[in-house]
Amino acid sequence: MTANKTFLSGLFGKKRSGPAEDAPDNAARPPAETASEIAASTDGQADDAAVDKEEKPLKQGFFARLATGLTRSSQRLSEGVASIVAKRKLDDETLDELEEVLIAGDLGIAAAGRVREALARDRFNKEASEGEIRAALAEVVSKSLKDREAPLAIAPDRRPHVILMVGVNGAGKTTTIGKLAEKFRRDGLKVMLAAGDTFRAAAVEQLKVWGERTGAETISKETGADAAGLAYEALERAKRDAVDVLMIDTAGRLQNRKELMDELAKIVRVLKKLDPDAPHSTLLVLDATVGQNAISQADAFRAIAGVTGLVMTKLDGTARGGVLVALAEKHALPIHFIGVGEGVDDLQPFDAGGFGRALAGLSSPGKPG
Repeated sequence: MTANKTFLSGLFGKKRSGPAEDAPDNAARPPAETASEIAASTDGQADDAAVDKEEKPLKQGFFARLATGLTRSSQRLSEGVASIVAKRKLDDETLDELEEVLIAGDLGIAAAGRVREALARDRFNKEASEGEIRAALAEVVSKSLKDREAPLAIAPDRRPHVILMVGVNGAGKTTTIGKLAEKFRRDGLKVMLAAGDTFRAAAVEQLKVWGERTGAETISKETGADAAGLAYEALERAKRDAVDVLMIDTAGRLQNRKELMDELAKIVRVLKKLDPDAPHSTLLVLDATVGQNAISQADAFRAIAGVTGLVMTKLDGTARGGVLVALAEKHALPIHFIGVGEGVDDLQPFDAGGFGRALAGLSSPGKPG
């Protein structure tokens, strides 16, 4: 049993803590970065890489990139489930071990229990192949997430449709805005960006670069300016200029910093002075590498900003992709996009079936897996 637990503990990769959340840039309200610091910014490097990738022909479909990106979350499954389970009957002990590992892999108690139940129903006290284990996992994940699969709808009768982007530091808000701006541009929409992360000069510069590359006007102010005032002015101008989509960046903030969350609430209140329905979409950008902490982030941001949908980034950089299932169990929010890389086309509308199969290490639908 010890040997089995040792192997199974790697099913979704070893349980490891996500990167520590950085202290929010606006907590200490630092002075503006120098030009050299901006050039050296990690976000800026990622931004350049994203544009470079965008300009190259895509060599893979998104499912292939998703499957590749989720390798850390699925590779242990494909490496050894057969050696542990295939020649051993699925008795209670084996099923208990599997369930424990799925929970430890951030899948969540409810979903892990459903995988166990599915296997117990169909294969109890029988030998099970690696493919059967993975197929059961893929089916449970896909069904769990199907109701969360929803496109981001831009209302044509609103000019502009206001999208507020929120999340903690490092989740990828600014880069996600840039990628969405390019997607909207391709759809023929007029886009405006508002650099509401006014306490980090690098973020403002990064957003301006995205604006230039996507043809979107970027509204910004000096470092340290009031973010709510900037949002108000951006919405005024967007209304005047008949903009289709206004996306407002915000400073990264930890969900347990009340004063910073209050500042976010102020942005929402100010927008409603010009449009009682604004923001029309509030997207919470979550970093998959933080694992279960993504759930507490969703708790806090929903309470303050009225989150309407989710974007999950960095699924290619973690063994904890199963957290998306646990998140969906806790929060009945649509998952609009998932990201598995830095390129514009590495951010795609969420597809529950494809995600389930990729997480389980199976091929794309319609192909032998």
